[in-house]
Amino acid sequence: MKTIKAFLIICLVISPVLAGSTALAEGEEISAPPSADPAEPEAMVFISEHGIQIDGEQLNYTATAGTLILHDEEGKAIAEFGYTSYVKKGANTAVRPIMFAWNGGPGSASMWLHMGVLGPQLAVVEDLKVNGKGPFRRIDNPYSIIDRVDLVMVDPVGTGYSRAVGEAEGKDFWGVDNDIRSVSDFIVQYITDNGRWTSPKFILGESYGGMRAGGVSYDLLTRHNVGLNGVVLVSPYMDVAGGGGVGVANMVVGYTMTLSGYAATAWFHDALDSKPADFQAFLAEVDAFAIGEYLSLLVKGARASAAERQAVAEKLGAYTGTSAEYWLAANLRVKEGQFVQELLRQRGQLAGRIDSRFSNYTTNALSEDMPFDPYMSSVGPTFVATFNDYYKRDLGVVMDREYVVSGHLYQEWDRSHVDPGNSYPSPVADTGIDLAHAIIRNPDMKVLVQQGYFDLATPYRATEYFIDQMPLPDSLRSNVTMKYYEAGHMMYVHPPSLLKFRADLTAFVDSSQ
Repeated sequence: MKTIKAFLIICLVISPVLAGSTALAEGEEISAPPSADPAEPEAMVFISEHGIQIDGEQLNYTATAGTLILHDEEGKAIAEFGYTSYVKKGANTAVRPIMFAWNGGPGSASMWLHMGVLGPQLAVVEDLKVNGKGPFRRIDNPYSIIDRVDLVMVDPVGTGYSRAVGEAEGKDFWGVDNDIRSVSDFIVQYITDNGRWTSPKFILGESYGGMRAGGVSYDLLTRHNVGLNGVVLVSPYMDVAGGGGVGVANMVVGYTMTLSGYAATAWFHDALDSKPADFQAFLAEVDAFAIGEYLSLLVKGARASAAERQAVAEKLGAYTGTSAEYWLAANLRVKEGQFVQELLRQRGQLAGRIDSRFSNYTTNALSEDMPFDPYMSSVGPTFVATFNDYYKRDLGVVMDREYVVSGHLYQEWDRSHVDPGNSYPSPVADTGIDLAHAIIRNPDMKVLVQQGYFDLATPYRATEYFIDQMPLPDSLRSNVTMKYYEAGHMMYVHPPSLLKFRADLTAFVDSSQ
């Protein structure tokens, strides 16, 4: 492996016009000319050459890791934007697809997707086990998407090595709309710097990254005239009222959208008095109850009779492996943190939230809420260790600061959002609306949604809800396709789902060009 460390000063102001006279060597990236401003921060770029076998074919590629200097409309540097790109050597970059991908949080770096499924290295984790003891391992990733697309893993400001610079502050980026705008600007500057304007373009976001992707698809199109071939939403958080409304004021729809996720979790852990043999039929029955009797009773509120409440509570207990008494004590509203603690309480355990197939012993069986997530403690150490080793050992990255895996930015996040067509912000964001507007304006753009059944962070039924509520004409509803996995939020830690993830994603990319 050959590594070249380049310390570049990038000062190109974002422009919708690309100077088309610069010739590019195939598979190479270029940077803008140096800045004359001595105060301009330096972009740190580390370039290396690699090869990998995917589906029996040899792929040679150039990896570029580091930062890009983002500028405002006045040409002032406002951020060091961290990224890692993988570009196929010898390919015609004018026609080769490119994909920009990120995780969520808000405040989560792209390490999870990078080492879990998309990038050329795969963190080795044993599914449903605690992977907390070294030596931690990584291998060439035979499921990587880089045989189909050139890949750019993006770390928004406050994650990875990305940070505000100059007169800018973190709060200038930490909010639904500011985040969308800055990521869009990064994409435009990248495709300008690297001559990728004519390439078929895809974006992929996981979790809150779905909220970001919905907004970016519209912002790119309307502010920069950048059309996308496809948008991929992995376990997306899109809609506060539907998917994120559990425990938020009186947003009762959210509770009904999480119920089938609770039922799936109880089914997996053999916590039901009579476990149905047909998993799909069981979920369909629970979903029908959730949007029927359960939603109707929640809407009634205090108008519901004691008999009605008791009848619904009995079914809630039966479907979720808990009890009617528990649901009545919770006013028929149970948050996911409460549920995963209650479900396995008699075993002295709690289930996971990010992936509810996981479980571990709890430190306090009397606690109302989850003290930790068994999923994150099971896989986190492996991902962090292998990523840091890969970044330094293989990509040759040497920085003066730590790679921020989680910036916990949700504590400072501005959650309001200006919907397309409105001039004032809504206090609760739903970028499924932005995505629908982008599809209508660009009907050639397709959307793939990938969702696990055992995901209590963004329940599968909540994902279906946001899709069902998108203001699309019937003729364009087929632009959105949803694929399901028998795993959780990061379904790719489950080996069969990892295989299916690649098959679904490659088929989508191939069919969207």
